[in-house]
Amino acid sequence: MSDTRRYVGIQNDLKGGMTDTGKIIRDAWVFGFIPETETCEGWLAAGIEDLWRKVNAEWEKHGFLVSNLPPDLRERFDEIHNAAVAQARAAGWDGEAELADDT
Repeated sequence: MSDTRRYVGIQNDLKGGMTDTGKIIRDAWVFGFIPETETCEGWLAAGIEDLWRKVNAEWEKHGFLVSNLPPDLRERFDEIHNAAVAQARAAGWDGEAELADDT
């Protein structure tokens, strides 16, 4: 049986897009794999997974550290992610809740 579920799009994602899939999409914008207008709405899991592979390979080149990005990519990263955090907070997301220790 094939999985035909489709992604809702970063603009419709849970937590104001502050999900693993949302991060993949934002990072893909940073690295230029997809345009910032691409929300991935309607994509199958295989398409998101392929995007993740590309993003992961690019992060590997930078040691998976934002501080290792060249200035132009660091600036794009900051702009994209800061805007996403502000938008998610305006929609009710609270990043502090994700850091809480529920043990």
